[in-house]
Amino acid sequence: MSTVNIAYRASSTITIAPENVASSATFTAGVESAVYDNSANKDVDVLIAGTWTAGTTPTINTQVLIYAFAIRDDAPFYPDVMDGTNSAETITSAGVGQGFLKLAAVINVDATTSNRVYDVGPFSVAQLFGGVCPPKFGLFITHNTGVNSNSTAGNHVWKATGVNFTVA
Repeated sequence: MSTVNIAYRASSTITIAPENVASSATFTAGVESAVYDNSANKDVDVLIAGTWTAGTTPTINTQVLIYAFAIRDDAPFYPDVMDGTNSAETITSAGVGQGFLKLAAVINVDATTSNRVYDVGPFSVAQLFGGVCPPKFGLFITHNTGVNSNSTAGNHVWKATGVNFTVA
């Protein structure tokens, strides 16, 4: 008789630079992560957790939106302006983004406190994509806090933990 056990790989850092990102009233401008390549590991899921830090005196009752996006095919084809690299991006429109971005987490900025840390996750990437983890995916972070996000790179950390099963 076999036993199936859940197995977690060691967490790895997602390459993304959400520091000093300007506010976007329409949530179309933000930062894209480098692509997370799951094609070799073939994890059944990837758990994402992270930290986002507010800038100086953010506007209360604003939001930070964390999205996931995936490649369309193995070419790989990236949607809209995404390119799989850690870079600032402005999607074509909120409507275009609704077609390919999967809302993973929302941070409600509930204070005007400068440099306040907001923790996120973990959230399941597979759950965002209908129960199957994509071979390659990335994050897109945008906010409308009225000020740039905190400018220190170490104050924004995002981690990925692959999930698999073993049979003993």
